Amino acid sequence: MSVQELLNNGLALSGGGFRAALFSLGSLWRLNEMGWLRRLDIITSVSGGSITSAVLASRWSKLTWSDNADQGVATNFEDLIVGPLQEFCSKRVDVAAGLQGLLSPFSSIAGKVEKAYRDELFSDTTLQDLPDPQQGTTPRFTFYATSLQTGSSVRISRKYLADYKVGMVMAPDIPLAKVVAASSAFPPPLSPVIFNLDPGNWTRVEGAYLFDNVAIRQRMVLTDGGVYDNMGLEAIWDRCQTVLVCDAGAPFSVKSDPNTDWASIALRVMDITTEQTRALRRRKLVQDYRDKIRHGTYWGISTAINDYDVQNPLAVDNDLTRELRNIRTRLNPFKPEEQGHLINWGYALTDAAMRQYVEPGATTGTLPCQKFPLG
Repeated sequence: MSVQELLNNGLALSGGGFRAALFSLGSLWRLNEMGWLRRLDIITSVSGGSITSAVLASRWSKLTWSDNADQGVATNFEDLIVGPLQEFCSKRVDVAAGLQGLLSPFSSIAGKVEKAYRDELFSDTTLQDLPDPQQGTTPRFTFYATSLQTGSSVRISRKYLADYKVGMVMAPDIPLAKVVAASSAFPPPLSPVIFNLDPGNWTRVEGAYLFDNVAIRQRMVLTDGGVYDNMGLEAIWDRCQTVLVCDAGAPFSVKSDPNTDWASIALRVMDITTEQTRALRRRKLVQDYRDKIRHGTYWGISTAINDYDVQNPLAVDNDLTRELRNIRTRLNPFKPEEQGHLINWGYALTDAAMRQYVEPGATTGTLPCQKFPLG
């Protein structure tokens, strides 16, 4: 495969169900106020982060921008992005989809999740309806899924769909609801999502040793993007000069007496494997920042805001902020106070991380959900 295009600024949004969707919404809210949305060249996402990213992508062309020293702030961000996402995160998706999928002989659980995304958020929008990336004004949006056939990360964007063991499909015309369903197909209940494709539309790329496997080119069997890379880092790791990471992934829980039935052991092993890969990526990223290999900053739902040592932080660490890391990662209704706290926490951590490491001269923001202070 040819050398990848180098980009200036990239943002990765992690997985974590509605919790990640709301936490990353708070982060995007603050980045918008700081004039950073249009400065992003690429936004990558997995799972719950893909819900938020897809809402932003599908409504990008309708955003109106200020023309002042703020470098462009979307003045209708709350109406177009915040409102629809909060409304959607107040609904029951996973259980409702599960019951309907189990009772219906004609559709799967994953298909019902896709229908919820289509009916509530994306309608008939396809990847080809997303904005054409333009550096300095419009980011490219890349969504991750994971192939259950090849074990690879699958990148899905307006420009291409790619499993680099198989090849690429240029300009895929796939419904956005199906893309988000694949990216957020938490295993096993919401998986798999099936992409039926024309095998003749694939292009062979360097290293694609499975290109001749027509069955895979015809039928992709996909699961949650977080299975391979829960922070969605891979596409921006070595391509962007500035790497921003918003991580709402669940912290690993220590269990002194874990269940020993086969199903529990299998789930625990999956959690351990996921935590190991996340920890390795996170340590490498932070070390790169310290070694000045790349610029940027990381903030996670488990981050102690006091560690940023920034002037006038929007919150201090307390029992409430520590408990937010343990909020469920389900696609089920989040109460207004849960939503407000998660949005505010994402906003506050983004404010601290950006002002400390990326925009030291920026003024402090104001928590957007005033009814739900962080302690």
